[in-house]
Amino acid sequence: MSRVLYIVTIAIFIGVLVTAYFYPFEYQTYRTKNIVQATTTIPTPFAVTHIQTPVPLKAIYMSSWVAGNSKLRNNLVDLMDKTEINAVVIDIKDYTGRISFKVDDPKLQAYNSVENRIPDIKEFIGKLHDKGIYVIGRISSFQDSFLVHSKPELAVTDKAGKLWKDRKGISWLDVSAKPVWDYLTLIGEESYAAGFDELNFDYIRFPSDGNMEDIAFPFSQRKSKPDALKDFFAYLDTTFHKKKIPISADLFGMTTSSHGDLGIGQILGDALVHFDFVAPMVYPSHYPATFLGYPKPAAKPYEVIKYAMGEAVKKADLASTTATKLRPWLQDFSIGGVEYTPNMVRAQIQATYDSGLTSWMLWNASNVYTASALQAASSTVHN
Repeated sequence: MSRVLYIVTIAIFIGVLVTAYFYPFEYQTYRTKNIVQATTTIPTPFAVTHIQTPVPLKAIYMSSWVAGNSKLRNNLVDLMDKTEINAVVIDIKDYTGRISFKVDDPKLQAYNSVENRIPDIKEFIGKLHDKGIYVIGRISSFQDSFLVHSKPELAVTDKAGKLWKDRKGISWLDVSAKPVWDYLTLIGEESYAAGFDELNFDYIRFPSDGNMEDIAFPFSQRKSKPDALKDFFAYLDTTFHKKKIPISADLFGMTTSSHGDLGIGQILGDALVHFDFVAPMVYPSHYPATFLGYPKPAAKPYEVIKYAMGEAVKKADLASTTATKLRPWLQDFSIGGVEYTPNMVRAQIQATYDSGLTSWMLWNASNVYTASALQAASSTVHN
């Protein structure tokens, strides 16, 4: 009996070995069925786009704080939807020196100048592009409170070598400080990569008020102010145009009619040569009481703009460039006791057209614009 049991046991063992040899997949199949598989979905990076400069261009200014607040910015987007506005100027870096969104470039991150006011900058610009809105990024260049204090060696000083301050207590960077140029380049490249269609350089000048008798420019001392700025303009021209990035400049309004540099280095013809677009800030309220013989130039919006931009067109011709580069900043705010009405805002636009120009931009620091001064979105008539 024990011999029979032994033989049966051996037969079963051999059978198991044979089965395992010839049918291993069944065992593997059993194991596979008991393995839990997990998959991870990697989010697709936002696809940044750019759109062509509209002709004519009709823009409004939007601060970085408003751009970062969905409720406030939606009010302005609604204005763009309903009116002739087809472009917007948004602060990349204002006078505080803080960059308004997160940056990816380690070299730029090292400055620690980011204040993330617009967390969804790429997505917001993308939505504007979907509506056909051209997006210009404004960069305050030589007025930069943050960089002045983090790198005071690049700043304008008094004759004793201490930080110089204007009447408002603001310090300035030296126009000829090459490290500032490099910094502005990094900001510009990062901004274009984020979706901005054009880079707009503001505060590209020497200081204009304060104790001008006790002031020194460590980097610009061997140059005239206009020559120092021409070098900077040429640098921006070479740097960004080889990358096919449009650039524009904001200038004092008086540059259109002045025969000098206003003591700040700005000459309209010099800027027209190097920038794709130049925006003189011809706010009537900013002209002196003697301008054109008017006690209050602010009360004469059509006359001031018509004269100022007419002179600008002449200077464009003298600079052997096209007047279509000109697009003035116009006034949509009240100051100095003159309340700006819809008719006064519209009068500036009409004066721009009557000067032979087609593009313009409206400025209001509080971002509150006069909708009734604008034509409806469906209208293309300039009258």
